[in-house]
Amino acid sequence: MNQDRVNMLVLQRENSWDKEEWIVPLAAALQGVTTHEATWTPQGGGNTIWQTVRHINYYNERILNRLTDRPVSSTGISNDETFGLPGDAEDHEGWQETLKKTETLVNQLLAVITALTDADLDKSFGSETLGAELSRWTLHDAYHSGQIVLIRKQMGTWRV
Repeated sequence: MNQDRVNMLVLQRENSWDKEEWIVPLAAALQGVTTHEATWTPQGGGNTIWQTVRHINYYNERILNRLTDRPVSSTGISNDETFGLPGDAEDHEGWQETLKKTETLVNQLLAVITALTDADLDKSFGSETLGAELSRWTLHDAYHSGQIVLIRKQMGTWRV
């Protein structure tokens, strides 16, 4: 059985999560981020790292639920609302819980993707095929990882 497309998605998922190649994966972008750094608002406005991670978690949980036939909330939350509040610089436990949730979701998603077949990728998934949706989703996480690196560079905490 040929699994070329599934293997490509697994490779993309790994590169966007923890295998550093030509982009900084999310795990590396978040490595060592303190609660204070996670709640820092960029000059001129924008989302904090915590808000960005919350947003990533929202969509990762949503796609995981869809892939595993679990209920998906239909509360009509807007994209902007998925970022939530900036976070509390004193809520160290909350930040660690957010990071743990990020890792758990990524690992669960990777397990689900690894179990797919190439034929599964051609199945309808909303208005797209499953393969197209998963490919776009990986780009989503990579995009936000780049934002986190940029915020850390603005703070002066990126790989100093």
